Amino acid sequence: MAKLSGISVLFFCVTALMYARKNKEPYKFIEDINAKVEIDTVPWKYQLAATNLATIGDYKKALEMWDKQGGSVPELSKKDSLNFMQFKPKDAKDYIINRAKKERLVIINEAHNNANHRVFTTSLLKGLYKNGYRFLGVEALDDTLINKRKFPIMDGGSIYIQESQYANLLKEALDLGFTLFNYEYKYVKGKTAKDREMEQAQNIAKMMKENPKAKFLIHCGYDHLNEGTPGIKSWEKAMAARVTEMTGVNPFTIDQIICSERGNAAWNNSYIKLANAKTSVIMVNAKGEAFNGPASSARADCRVIHPVTLYENGRPSWLTLEGRRKVYTIKKDSITEFPVLALAYRINEFENEGIPADVIEIENKEQVANMILHKGMHRIIIKNRNYETILDYQKQIK
Repeated sequence: MAKLSGISVLFFCVTALMYARKNKEPYKFIEDINAKVEIDTVPWKYQLAATNLATIGDYKKALEMWDKQGGSVPELSKKDSLNFMQFKPKDAKDYIINRAKKERLVIINEAHNNANHRVFTTSLLKGLYKNGYRFLGVEALDDTLINKRKFPIMDGGSIYIQESQYANLLKEALDLGFTLFNYEYKYVKGKTAKDREMEQAQNIAKMMKENPKAKFLIHCGYDHLNEGTPGIKSWEKAMAARVTEMTGVNPFTIDQIICSERGNAAWNNSYIKLANAKTSVIMVNAKGEAFNGPASSARADCRVIHPVTLYENGRPSWLTLEGRRKVYTIKKDSITEFPVLALAYRINEFENEGIPADVIEIENKEQVANMILHKGMHRIIIKNRNYETILDYQKQIK
């Protein structure tokens, strides 16, 4: 996977926080996203565009946009291939939930343009809650009322939270009974990337000290879970390693990024091809040890290997959350102009600045317009090319 410089990652994260407050129309048409990329000159423009594509539910285009930063065909040595063949696939969700029984702190990461990572973390919540986990820490939440309100809002943090699957992750956690907390650092001019890792860890350690008997799940971005030497040298140590220093608790770290598909299939990690799995797996050897990369790797305790996505009418099959969510096909008879954006809100959330449970762009009348939603009443908003609402109705998802 192509690595980003420490400066660009830090700058983009800080920019995202500010952008969340300035952007009045976060759900953009693909044409507008592409047009901005063409004229933008900032070094993180593909990151931002990929995030915007993910935010309108276009998973495939988000991966492809991210790849415009560069990449290569991954190579695997014979030694590493032989080592990998000693491991056998185990269902990733079952493995994590069972192993987490004996842990106090679980840290799992995501790529900010990859909604599959958020859906997978969502799939873990019920099992982890059953095993005693009560706190969920996330980056840049910035919403002191979320635990009382019980749903995230548009101005409740960074632009990542405005993406439906991130919002759904937070909503499901709240419904189960998790307490959400923000562990992100406070940006002040002059602070360094190392300061960010230290302050994130301090915020997590503080919550753990205040709740000494509680179990914690942390959902972070990229290399912050790295227990070894992070790719960004100026960090010295990443957040996860700093937490261990501060608390004495060794976290159970789960990497989702390295063994996830790319927009360009030729750039997929070789381990995805070797595993050849139909579902998300963690590889385990005869000794019960989880595969975490080459023998020299100390990045995380294990790697989730996600299979290449299968699509149903243009939507990733994993969006259904193993059948817990249902497909609702929008009837387009009353739509007289295209393209349009369709946004589905949980009842009573739209008028209270809530975040849509799903978003899609419908490009033409021939497109099968499937939304993936939980059972219950939803408010469907249809916007035209000028971002004007042309339809507004309620639909019961059964």
